[in-house]
Amino acid sequence: MAEGEKLIPINIEDEMKSAYIDYSMSVIVSRALPDVRDGLKPVHRRVLFGMHELGVRSNSSYKKSARIVGEVLGKYHPHGDTSVYDTMVRMAQDWSLRYMLVDGQGNFGSIDGDSPAAMRYTEARMRKISEDMLADIDKDTVDHQLNFDDTLKEPKVLPTRVPNLLINGASGIAVGMATNMPPHNLSEVVAGTVAYIDNHDITVDELIEHVKAPDFPTGGIIYGYDGVREAFKTGRGRVVMRAKAHIEEVNGREAIVVTEIPYQVNKADMIKKTADLVNDKKIEGISNIRDESDRKGMRVVYILKRDAIPNIVLNMLYKYTALQSSFSVNNIALVNGRPEMLNLKDMIRHFVDHRHEVVVRRTEYELKKAEERAHILEGLIIASDNIDEVIALIRASSNADEARNKLIERFKLTEIQAKAIVEMRLRQLTGLEQDKLRQEYDDIMKFIEDCKDILARKERRMQIIKDELLEVEQKYGDERRSQIEYAGGDLSIEDMIPDEQVVLTISHAGYIKRTPLTEYKTQNRGGVGQKGSATRNEDFLEHLFIGTNHQYMLFFTQKGKCFWMRVYEIPEGSKTSKGRAIQNLINIEPDDKVKAFICTKDLKDEEYINSHYVIMATKKGVVKKTSLEQYSRPRTNGINAITIREDDELLEAKLTTGNSQIMLAVHSGKAIRFEESKIRPMGRNASGVRGITIEHEGDEVIGMLSINNLEENVLVVSENGYGKRTYLDDPEDGEPVYRITNRGGKGVKTMSITEKTGNLVAIKSVSDNDDLMIITKKGVAIRLAVEDLRVMGRATQGVRLINLKNDSIAAVAKVVKNEDDIEDVNDIEVVENGTEIEPTKNNTENED
Repeated sequence: MAEGEKLIPINIEDEMKSAYIDYSMSVIVSRALPDVRDGLKPVHRRVLFGMHELGVRSNSSYKKSARIVGEVLGKYHPHGDTSVYDTMVRMAQDWSLRYMLVDGQGNFGSIDGDSPAAMRYTEARMRKISEDMLADIDKDTVDHQLNFDDTLKEPKVLPTRVPNLLINGASGIAVGMATNMPPHNLSEVVAGTVAYIDNHDITVDELIEHVKAPDFPTGGIIYGYDGVREAFKTGRGRVVMRAKAHIEEVNGREAIVVTEIPYQVNKADMIKKTADLVNDKKIEGISNIRDESDRKGMRVVYILKRDAIPNIVLNMLYKYTALQSSFSVNNIALVNGRPEMLNLKDMIRHFVDHRHEVVVRRTEYELKKAEERAHILEGLIIASDNIDEVIALIRASSNADEARNKLIERFKLTEIQAKAIVEMRLRQLTGLEQDKLRQEYDDIMKFIEDCKDILARKERRMQIIKDELLEVEQKYGDERRSQIEYAGGDLSIEDMIPDEQVVLTISHAGYIKRTPLTEYKTQNRGGVGQKGSATRNEDFLEHLFIGTNHQYMLFFTQKGKCFWMRVYEIPEGSKTSKGRAIQNLINIEPDDKVKAFICTKDLKDEEYINSHYVIMATKKGVVKKTSLEQYSRPRTNGINAITIREDDELLEAKLTTGNSQIMLAVHSGKAIRFEESKIRPMGRNASGVRGITIEHEGDEVIGMLSINNLEENVLVVSENGYGKRTYLDDPEDGEPVYRITNRGGKGVKTMSITEKTGNLVAIKSVSDNDDLMIITKKGVAIRLAVEDLRVMGRATQGVRLINLKNDSIAAVAKVVKNEDDIEDVNDIEVVENGTEIEPTKNNTENED
């Protein structure tokens, strides 16, 4: 041991503790966590300040990245060059930062995880928004500290005009804590900050009206709002993100096309992992995956197999791949050098406090400089007023010091004023220059008054902060990229979506859409509109409901399952658009088929659901009545509505109030009419009771009517094209044409079935205002007006509706009038009990 040295025994445990605490504090404070004021970690701040010092502005030429990294490394950040370069690269990637801070030229990597080119190849400069983060830094607006070797000064924080922490977020892992902040939309953040400035007592809920949700650079969909609300209120929460996808037809095959993916997802990895899942048979229904992304935008195409249902495949992709991922918000930032968990209001408050301090310090600096200049100007004005004496005095002096002293003594000037006079140029003696001096002095005195006013009044300072923020928004504000899907997750969305009236249409081929009722109000009465012609192979509208966004649509399938959709979840379309296939909207099995639709009011209204019933009928003559209350708890994968027996299937479902009459008709031409009250209500899993006795092998029910209006007629059609309509009750004596019996009987003849007519295929309740669409098995469609059919007796054969040559009837539908006939929407009642409402007939031509 050298002379003068001595050993001090210490406890290794204590030393380890203190050394580790020192290390962890260093990581927390000067490496991993952003400052709440400018939203930057030290390395980001040093990169921007280094570029500022180098003069690499947004309007100057690009400089080699290695030059910038060297500057930052040598002056402020004595760590690895990769840490500095990686930071700079990330600030130049449009998929990493919502508002980029560096303008890069060259290969700066890609969303597929490709690494950027080496720094000797790439070039960079600041973006305009970064200049606004450094604005006024030379006006003593922020504290500076010595750099690592005490030779230079660097800012502790930037005097940013931009609320960078909120708009760009941050992520970092310190020791014992981490931060993960999502980016937000600048326009929304400015609106929220301005609202806070106007009212410091604003609540987080009120701020959420302005700052709606995070806004990710890669767009996508924020699915569900609970996590967002939680994060805004507490600083912690889980935001679920989904890719933006739509279904398209590509070369005759249905395909899922993804145009935006969740934030921080590596596209190439995502595609590779999806391909692995498809190969391992974890995800069914995808035949090929293509990445068609180019400089115009992202496009990942999942080509589906022919029997695949796009909606189910998409849900599988969301479930098993990174097409759905979550962002765990953890808002920890440094406040006065200490890490703190912050909610939305805290972050805005700290930013406004920082801006306030910057405005005060900037004004004090400008005031000081202005007063110094005013002081010199006062001396120069005194000199110009006494110019001859001043010149004589200076000429008589042997040196500059003597001249200064004489001036101080003669005109009662200060040292600074006398020095300025001595150094005055001869050109300042011209009349014009003297006028300029006085003008400058007047202007500077006004400026001094203004600065003092700013420093005296807080509301004035707040107004300046507001104006500067709005200027920033004007320059850099843009539309939100991430769409918010409030319906996702468990949030009740009623308060988010207006309960406006809409028209729901379902076509014969099973395409559904909703259209705002206001779209129909724009047409003038009597307008020709776009006439729909029912020609061969053309789809047509079969069902029309008028309801509101908050109502429910119930779908019943032939296997006896019931699926729900809220009306607002049905895709919106124009009057002329085709709509979306129902199979793509609900998780229906591939071999199942939707057979019936019901539109109901709010399923949370207890009085409503307990006073309404769903009546179902199957092909084998079974009927079942269940309270609507049994269907008031929606599930994504549907529920059993009726237990279907072997070789049977559900045919119809109607919503009733318990006071209707039910009619069933069978192939062999018989029909039964009975009171609904004869069916007792039963549970969802019951299979029902006999509605009509089927006598012959191979006979089956072909339709069910729920009769509420006794003035309607019964229309029946046979497979060989014969049909007729019959009164329910005789209009003259009121006697029932179809007598009311008990359920379960054999029924009475509704049409005389012969070899000529063929079996019965359809039964409908109709009025004079209806049209009929008849489709044959060969695809021929004919449309005719019900009013052209005369009313006949119950046991007659009917008349020929359509001439069939070696063909037979496949389907008969009551047709919704052309959508353009819904002109006088005020005549239409909103659906109350789910029955279909036909619009008033209005100059509709009959086609055949």
